[in-house]
Amino acid sequence: MARNDLDHHTLVVEGGAMRGIFAAGVLDAFIDENFYPFQHVIGVSAGSTNAIGYLSGARKRSYRVITDHARRDEFMNIRRYLKGGHFCDVSWLWHTSVAELPMDLERFKTRGIPLTVVTTSIVTGKPCYHLVDEENMNDLFPASCAMPVVFRDFPPINDEPMTDGGLADSIPVIHAYEQGARRLTVILSQPLGFKKKPARFPNLLKPLFADYPALFDAVTRRTDQYNAALDFIATPPDDCQINIIAPPQNFPVSRFTTDLDSLNMGYAQGLNAGARFIAESLVRQPLR
Repeated sequence: MARNDLDHHTLVVEGGAMRGIFAAGVLDAFIDENFYPFQHVIGVSAGSTNAIGYLSGARKRSYRVITDHARRDEFMNIRRYLKGGHFCDVSWLWHTSVAELPMDLERFKTRGIPLTVVTTSIVTGKPCYHLVDEENMNDLFPASCAMPVVFRDFPPINDEPMTDGGLADSIPVIHAYEQGARRLTVILSQPLGFKKKPARFPNLLKPLFADYPALFDAVTRRTDQYNAALDFIATPPDDCQINIIAPPQNFPVSRFTTDLDSLNMGYAQGLNAGARFIAESLVRQPLR
């Protein structure tokens, strides 16, 4: 039977470094109830690693990565950065967490829900959308999370150097719509009402990107593309239904928060929001 557009339901998971603890809670609530109503998932940066944990059924894996691995000196280290190394070593984080907390990739494959991961090309400054498979995942996830400046490398995908997908498409709802999704569920990492503000002195960043002019253009466009995605979410086209799961106003986690109490609170807020979303979904349309 052909699936009409209204049945095409895509889950979009925003990144945000340590703010990903909220999505970790939401998706663990989904795992608890075996809630997988989506035909496609798109993840950006930390949202991509949350998404693979969800699709592989790895309950609390993302929580452990954020509250343990991401708080270790091997990942986030200002002394190393001041000596010319990475501030946030996303390659170490991915490979170490995979070794210590392996995922059930067979479950991911047999579930049959495709996962797209977003990166940003440093050559063009444009977003790139990659379908995840077992062959490319160990390259894709570090590339999508590779925040420029704080991670000093540009991991290559198909010989093209990449950086954090959030630079070029932080919340890829417009891309999902253009790909045919007419129902979208979006997990944000900022409370409702948030709008990104332009950098006060963007030209001060220019020397950091002297060798990568297209990437600097992506950095300067980021506020506009981010807020355009928020505008799309707030006022979608008539043929598009969007569900929003966002942290509450007292969400205590920022991009580099390492305080465990704050992270635990953010995770609990995500669990509650995920459970509430499932309950409301069942009222709207009982699962068959």
